[in-house]
Amino acid sequence: MTSSRTPPKPGGSGSPTLDEVARVAGVSRATASRAINGGDRVSARAQSAVDTAVRTLGYVPNPAARSLVTRRTDSIAVVVPEPDDRVFSDPFFAGTLRGVNRVLAERDIQLVLLLARPGASTARTLRYLTNRHVDGALVTSHHRDDRLAEHLADIGLPCVFGGRPWTGGDRVAYVDVDNVAGEREATEVLIARGCTRIGTIAGPADMTAAEDRLAGWRQAMSAAGLPSDAVEHGDFTEASGETAARALMERHPDLDGLVVGSDLMAAGALRVLAELGRRVPDDIAVVGFDDLGVAERTSPPLTTVRQPVTEMAERATRLLLERVDDPASSHAMRLIIPPILVRRDSA
Repeated sequence: MTSSRTPPKPGGSGSPTLDEVARVAGVSRATASRAINGGDRVSARAQSAVDTAVRTLGYVPNPAARSLVTRRTDSIAVVVPEPDDRVFSDPFFAGTLRGVNRVLAERDIQLVLLLARPGASTARTLRYLTNRHVDGALVTSHHRDDRLAEHLADIGLPCVFGGRPWTGGDRVAYVDVDNVAGEREATEVLIARGCTRIGTIAGPADMTAAEDRLAGWRQAMSAAGLPSDAVEHGDFTEASGETAARALMERHPDLDGLVVGSDLMAAGALRVLAELGRRVPDDIAVVGFDDLGVAERTSPPLTTVRQPVTEMAERATRLLLERVDDPASSHAMRLIIPPILVRRDSA
């Protein structure tokens, strides 16, 4: 008679079941399930017997059962409150996703991308997160009215923000570049060059990165005793940089310096300056912000402020995984990374 511990022969009917694993290991079905799916209350001897049975039988665990035992989905959401076309055209998001995925791949964790525009899309995203379809969320490119930090803190989902939230920053963790210091240094480059009429193209007024960079420009202008009236806003896209530059040059044709809140907007501004016959940097010097691949390809190559987006995303993701692994560590904190000035030919 064949022993109940003898594994089924290859080519038998169906795939190995959890009951077969339990019989071969000589343990109960419940113990086998906990051992396979990472639960607790399993002795070292039972764990070893189950591991051997799994290998012998070629058993493949059921992801749904594993989730029931561990209460983990092995997935992390990257929440981006932006339209599709911007997410897939702006190198900031490519760098962010690259950094997040690099860390998640080390742990065999799935990245889930959630695009959450205001309105029904945001409500759907919050419902998805509230129902714990993911173990945690990393939120980037957030806006004043989305109030995502407060929502995620309220539901207790482990989360980390890429950038300072408008509200709720005292309830969550976030990783950011020092935008104020970066734009202040960019402006000081032009002041040191001898520019006295310096304008700026700032980002959207409902984003903290844009407002912090604008504050840095104002600080440098005030410290130098220079006027700070030449301001236009864009939305961090190249097209908005063109529009803002045209408006700025029409209102202030005497500008000899321009600080721009992103390299994409700066690329648009450079095109307008070329059309107007303004030589860069001879007639007007230009400094951008980001250094994510655009600055090397402009004409002339753009002096800019580097924010290490991929490194920031990696650090934010590691911080998030620490919070998923140990919910007790989920206290509010901030990690601020210094920016780096990169000199090229535009200033």
